[in-house]
Amino acid sequence: METWAHIFLEQVKATSLLEWLAVLLGVAEVLLARANKVALYPTGIAATLISIYLLLNAHLFAESALNVYYVVMSVYGWYHWVKKRNEPPVKVSFATRQEWIITLLISFVGWGLLYILLVKYTPSTVPIMDAWVSSTAWAGMWLLARRKVENWVLLNVSNLFAIPLLFHKHLVMFSVLTLILFIVAIFGYVDWRKIAKGEKA
Repeated sequence: METWAHIFLEQVKATSLLEWLAVLLGVAEVLLARANKVALYPTGIAATLISIYLLLNAHLFAESALNVYYVVMSVYGWYHWVKKRNEPPVKVSFATRQEWIITLLISFVGWGLLYILLVKYTPSTVPIMDAWVSSTAWAGMWLLARRKVENWVLLNVSNLFAIPLLFHKHLVMFSVLTLILFIVAIFGYVDWRKIAKGEKA
């Protein structure tokens, strides 16, 4: 226990200012998402751009690619939420059967494709975990952009595996951030479920 605590403290001390900034922006993003505020997107884009740089340095190539995807999906989500001025924003709702099929395809087909790419074209030492964390997060972000309640479930599957992966790669504050995101996502799911049930009623 003392050894783990020592390693954790040493990694906290070694955390760069850029990583701290990315973590703070990431916390702000998830709190805005839980509150159902569209401002989550510009905040998230800023956090993501910093994260891409840091993850590339840590040789987490699939997570870096995931963050590029986050930027694209954030722009798409931002537009999808706001749409045109004279149109109402998209409402929170539950995923349909077709959306679940797409979600599962993104998760499992994406996992396989990313794994192959990591093994063949990168020096990744954690291709299975890196690919799984990224593919499930891809699926979660797709659902988030469409304002589906289940986005929180997929994002938390990704978070659960990302916590030890990031710690292993000495990105300790990213690991702590992911733990915070995991907890907030539980509350986000509960809140969005209430909203969706209200909209349905």
